[in-house]
Amino acid sequence: MFVDEAKIWIKGGDGGNGCVAFRREKYVPRGGPSGGDGGNGGDIILQSTEQENTLLRYRYNREFRADRGRHGEGSNCHGRSGVNTVLTVPVGTLVFDEESGEKLFDFSEPGQQFRVARGGQGGRGNSHFTKPWHQAPREHEDGQPGEERRLRLELRLLADVGLVGFPNAGKSTFISRISAAKPKIADYPFTTLEPHLGVVSADPDAPPGTGRTFVVADLPGLIEGAHEGAGLGIRFLRHIDRTRLIAQLVDTSDGNPRDPIRDFEIIQGELRAFSEELMKKPLFVVATKLDATTNRERVERLRDFAAARGLPFFAISSATGEGVQALVRAMADALGQLPRQAAPRLEDPDLDRGMPASSQASAESAGVRSEER
Repeated sequence: MFVDEAKIWIKGGDGGNGCVAFRREKYVPRGGPSGGDGGNGGDIILQSTEQENTLLRYRYNREFRADRGRHGEGSNCHGRSGVNTVLTVPVGTLVFDEESGEKLFDFSEPGQQFRVARGGQGGRGNSHFTKPWHQAPREHEDGQPGEERRLRLELRLLADVGLVGFPNAGKSTFISRISAAKPKIADYPFTTLEPHLGVVSADPDAPPGTGRTFVVADLPGLIEGAHEGAGLGIRFLRHIDRTRLIAQLVDTSDGNPRDPIRDFEIIQGELRAFSEELMKKPLFVVATKLDATTNRERVERLRDFAAARGLPFFAISSATGEGVQALVRAMADALGQLPRQAAPRLEDPDLDRGMPASSQASAESAGVRSEER
């Protein structure tokens, strides 16, 4: 099951309480206070991974708490700090604060870490409150509560090319022809119910590891009124936000009773209603199902329409392979001239990308305690 949005509640671990204790040993009169500090609570950290491609694990399990710090003990024994909780998310996940709507982080590379909830600081024991005039303190500090948050996770697939168009425009057949993706293909509308990704080789005759490759995303079909909820709506259009190129497939076959130019304008209107930013992306116009097109006048009218707007035009048949390789090479050439999206800078300076979460917590706890002493 493909799940691309989830809401979760998280809470960092509470800090442990400081201890009130006094040394009571033989031959040590008036041993003085010996209460240890409480341990720090564990953090909750999100980490991106390529091993997952859906947020399904957060659909039913929506509450996460980090380990709390242990209380301090006598003989100046400090409580153990809580273990960090590391939650993995797919690459391409955006993290939003549910209450404010603020975007907290964008996972665009594998192995990135971001602390979303900080654990509470452990309280100090009574040994910290000794004064020359107050040598037997009974004061101590309680541990601080861990940070609590409600988050919204939104997955946006990372692809170079996004395929859009009406249902049965030939998107699934096309991606199955040019890649190893195996989406469901049938002659009824809305066969594709969720996005599919395919890795495409633009130079199949090149030696292994030397040819150009790119990723194509096949999105469920759009219809007029999709931005108002018609059909499957536009909820999947977020997955082409990151694409560098959009290819709109238009069915020009005899079996399509609609006007291809009108089909093109309707889909463009739905993209514009979703985001004006999509209109700034390079666009290929692709006439499909040439093998089922006897009236080539429909194809030529669409070609002239695209030429008048300065849009690259291609006519293909995924069934016979006509024009497919030329389109794939044109996509690779266009992508070679487009810049890749820069990876966002880590927003939490306390988390080092190369340091495991548990090691980071231990180093951080040691640093805090050494400063206090």
